[in-house]
Amino acid sequence: MASRIRLEDRECPLSTTVEHVGEWWTLLILHDAFDGYTRFDQFQENLGISSSMLTARLKSLVADGLLERRPYRTNPVRHEYVLTELGRSLRPVIVALAAWGNARLAPQDRSMILVDADSGEEVEPVVVDARTGRRLDDSDAFVFTAGPAASPAMRDRYPNGSKTQR
Repeated sequence: MASRIRLEDRECPLSTTVEHVGEWWTLLILHDAFDGYTRFDQFQENLGISSSMLTARLKSLVADGLLERRPYRTNPVRHEYVLTELGRSLRPVIVALAAWGNARLAPQDRSMILVDADSGEEVEPVVVDARTGRRLDDSDAFVFTAGPAASPAMRDRYPNGSKTQR
């Protein structure tokens, strides 16, 4: 993907994440990959995406290390696109985005829901602190602070992690 990130945003994890997965088709391709799609024609048929756009997005996903391109047939040569460990690590993010869309954009018209594979019971995905189990959806309970590799500008923006920094 051509870089649209500003030099001063390079150390922001949100900016760099959006640079890699923020394009419209990218998230939809990854969603399909989580559903088990691996082949070009499967992605194209399911998403209704043009060949040229799908080729470009798959190339970016492979270059970014989110998908691996593997041959599955030799004559003629055909490839499949399989999630890497890095790609699989995005599953909770995509689940959270879908859940947010259901809850906030289409609460009465949900076209898909997340259920427990064994029980069939609907589940409510939430993001929690792994150490304490506290939900992270309370915007006043958690704040960002500068990390160990932060530049002086980032340290100025996030000086001490206190609620009073705003």
